[in-house]
Amino acid sequence: MKAFVLRSYGSPDTLELTDIDEPVPGDDEVLVRVRATSVQPYDWHLIRGEPYVARLMGGGPGLRKPKIGILGADVAGQVEAVGRNVTGFRPGDEVFAMPKQGGFAEYVCVRESELAPKPESLSYEQAAAVPLAACTALLGLRDDGRLQPGQKVLINGASGGVGTFAVQIAKAFGAEVTGVCSTRNADLVRSLGADEVIDYTKEDFTRSGRRYDILLDNAGSRPGSACRRVLTPKGAHVIVGGPGGRWLSPVGRIFSSLVASPFVSQRIVMADVVRCTENKQNLMTLTGLIEDGKVTPVIDRSYPFAEIPAAVRYQETGRAPGKVVITL
Repeated sequence: MKAFVLRSYGSPDTLELTDIDEPVPGDDEVLVRVRATSVQPYDWHLIRGEPYVARLMGGGPGLRKPKIGILGADVAGQVEAVGRNVTGFRPGDEVFAMPKQGGFAEYVCVRESELAPKPESLSYEQAAAVPLAACTALLGLRDDGRLQPGQKVLINGASGGVGTFAVQIAKAFGAEVTGVCSTRNADLVRSLGADEVIDYTKEDFTRSGRRYDILLDNAGSRPGSACRRVLTPKGAHVIVGGPGGRWLSPVGRIFSSLVASPFVSQRIVMADVVRCTENKQNLMTLTGLIEDGKVTPVIDRSYPFAEIPAAVRYQETGRAPGKVVITL
């Protein structure tokens, strides 16, 4: 099969399109023929090995060279073969998943516990936009933020991959939603259901005087101390991401916020994306919201498989509203 393989850190052009052996599913795995995948900040951070401090951490990308050879954390496709212990799927089934790696290839093996039937109303392209970004938004709001109906939610970075899902999920859960984005994306965020939009090019949301029960912070554009000003006394600052940096950022910003956590009344928590791969029930929850018409993937651009490096370069600019997807 053909796959884009990462053998060393560098620019997206270090991704090498090559022929490798087709994977063989284990007893509890499903072999999926990839019809679509997506790119996201997770990919270009791994390609560049940044921030450098992450290479020193357990479970990090690898000190001198990448630990992950084939990137691509989102997959939508068809079941090609199943392991002997797999009971919930059979060849030909349409599925989507977040296996953490392997999507930048024609085939990938996925554990049955990471897999769910593809929402019938979505194309492969749309389904590939869902897993990582939507699970991050779902867990950040529902589990980390402990969102309740009627609460006020502020989403910083409301027009990005996670943000576009977060606006819709928060509204589906009965929240009053304010989105922070640029002027050019304000109409998009309103169309997703935001009750109010703050244009960060014209207004600093941390100085508005308004208070929120949850701040889902995808952008990391303001210091933690400033972010706490917009929260109610028992509010939650859920940190998802932030601007890139070669050495420390966004790790340094996240660390400083968590250090302050024991000394303030608000909860400060870092979203744990790993949980997205541990329970396919999250994907089933999202499917329910999608089939009910409450959540729709926002796709900015679509690239063919051969142009994955170009897609990653575009994603790295940070200007994509919604998701960037790849079709095979």
